[in-house]
Amino acid sequence: MTRAKAIPDTINIHVPFRLVKRGGRKEIHLPPRTHETRQTDETLVKALARAFRWQKMLENGEYTTITELSEAEKINHSYLNRVLRLTLLAPDIVDMILIGNQSLTLKDVMCPFPLAWDQQSDLRD
Repeated sequence: MTRAKAIPDTINIHVPFRLVKRGGRKEIHLPPRTHETRQTDETLVKALARAFRWQKMLENGEYTTITELSEAEKINHSYLNRVLRLTLLAPDIVDMILIGNQSLTLKDVMCPFPLAWDQQSDLRD
């Protein structure tokens, strides 16, 4: 029987990063020379989810008007209208938001934007 080489008990791996607190959460910041993947904007994703949920509720006839829906959800109907407008975003923009490959914020998409998908190029940049 032959003996194999001994395996060291510990292995040290150096990963350069720093933890930064942001909004009560800890984020990992990598050095500038590394390739950093984008993270999804959870606030924007949540707003999209609400918009499509509210649209479905209106289409299914659960609520007949936006005012009725806003009263049931206990939110201002003006805010509901602005969030509901997110359902008019082009599908490729929605996909970019969901995978985190966008530079948009909720503030950006809450401003009026063109309804035609091919004219929403300002949101793609």
